[in-house]
Amino acid sequence: MAKESMKAREVKRKELVDKYAEKRAALKAAGDYEGLQKLPINSNPIRLHNRCQLSGRPKGYMRHFGISRINFREMALKGLIPGVKKASW
Repeated sequence: MAKESMKAREVKRKELVDKYAEKRAALKAAGDYEGLQKLPINSNPIRLHNRCQLSGRPKGYMRHFGISRINFREMALKGLIPGVKKASW
C-alpha cells in the first residue's frame, strides 16, 4: 500500500492540473512562455503519475482497468472482472 501522503499529493496535483488547464492552453496558444513559467509547477499535466485506485501502487498500472497488475490478477481469479479469465492452452 502506498502512503496516504503520496495518494493525497497525487489528488492535489490532479486538482491543480484541472484548475489551470484552460489558462495553460491559452498561454501556450499565444506563445507566452513567461506566463507559463509563472503558473504553479504542479499544474503541468506531465507531473501526474498513474496510481492504482485500490492500493495506490504507482508501478504495474493497467490503464484499461485503472488498477495495478497485482490487484487485477486477484480480482480476475475471483471472477470480479467480467469477461476476464485465466488463459490455458
